[in-house]
Amino acid sequence: MSDGARVEAAPRLAQWRVDVLPCYTYRKSEPFRIGLWNWYLSVERNNKQTCVKVFAELSNSAKNSTPAPIASFVAKLLISFPPNQKTIIHPGIFDKPLKHDGFVWAIDSTVTGRFVIEIEFLDLKIADPSGGEPASIWASRQIKQSSDNTALSSLARMLQESILTDITINATDGSIMAHRAILASRSPVFRSMFSHDLKEKELSTVDISDMSLEACQAFLNYIYGDLRSEEFLTHRLALLRAADKYDICDLKEACHESLLEDIDTKNVLERLQMAHLYQLPKLKDGCLRFLVDFRKVYEMQDDFKVFLQTADRDIIAEIFQGVLATWSGR
Repeated sequence: MSDGARVEAAPRLAQWRVDVLPCYTYRKSEPFRIGLWNWYLSVERNNKQTCVKVFAELSNSAKNSTPAPIASFVAKLLISFPPNQKTIIHPGIFDKPLKHDGFVWAIDSTVTGRFVIEIEFLDLKIADPSGGEPASIWASRQIKQSSDNTALSSLARMLQESILTDITINATDGSIMAHRAILASRSPVFRSMFSHDLKEKELSTVDISDMSLEACQAFLNYIYGDLRSEEFLTHRLALLRAADKYDICDLKEACHESLLEDIDTKNVLERLQMAHLYQLPKLKDGCLRFLVDFRKVYEMQDDFKVFLQTADRDIIAEIFQGVLATWSGR
């Protein structure tokens, strides 16, 4: 056995071998991966008991964190007393939420020789955000992923091969066949068109006169779950307009986040105008910060003069307020 911090891990089993643990000693293992989480083991000994702890690595950031595991497992302490071996087994943990404090097993005996801490995971679940029953990551996750992939692939084929299409989308330079049920499920605007006695319902056509055929194809690819990253980057501005017009919130937010990532002197004024038009607060703040805090507005005097002739007065006021605040803060 080694005296290191490495844990040997299989898909559901982890073993940490420790040579000697003197009294009043604490040790922590290296991380090991099981399921969706990085895990750690630790062991601490005093003159009365040995404490074993198992815990998952959880982020404090709600945005980036994986849900805390709900774990069922069996813990064992395999103590070597050559030529015999003693095994201490915990009665078992079932459906225990393992938050930041983890699980602690206090053993009322001292461990003087080499030993192995073994954790055998019987199941790992995550809570249902909607309040339903927790779901096993090993059963439902694989099934859901397979089902999602199959469904998206089928939707993409329906669009690509015009399978049972029933609506024509007219762009500025061409037409695409689509499915009103799928459009209606993704957009309340489309749903309203096809549910009421409007010309779109009667004629089975939708005119999107402000989009090119390529941009319209990218828009439909997103709705059908088949949009490639290069398409998205090429048509971001057209997709933003379409997302706002047809009330597709997830696409609008994806465009919002993407447009924040590459603000520069060539596009900042256009994006500032779009941020105001489509009510994108993070993009507006990012553009104003670029212009004012980084003083780029002074490098763009010719472009800025043109911008002032057509820009909304509220935007112009915010820029000048920022400039004056910067001057007063010198």
